[in-house]
Amino acid sequence: MNAAFTSWSAFFAMGGYAFYVWLAVAVTLLSLLGLVAHTCWQRRQLLDEVSRRQARERRIRQSQQSKQKSADPREKSL
Repeated sequence: MNAAFTSWSAFFAMGGYAFYVWLAVAVTLLSLLGLVAHTCWQRRQLLDEVSRRQARERRIRQSQQSKQKSADPREKSL
């Protein structure tokens, strides 16, 4: 198996096209990192929204149950 480049400096020079090659690599990596960061951010927002909705529904249920409990003795006394 033959090596494509004779040295590390030749590898980084990319046969005279280093600027374009490494710019393409950088843009690709930045795009991928941006997508990963955005996905993590959206996931966190979604989980927070689900938690808020669950807490709200739990408070509504507790409120309804406490109203029913407080309404029961009144109905019995009438």
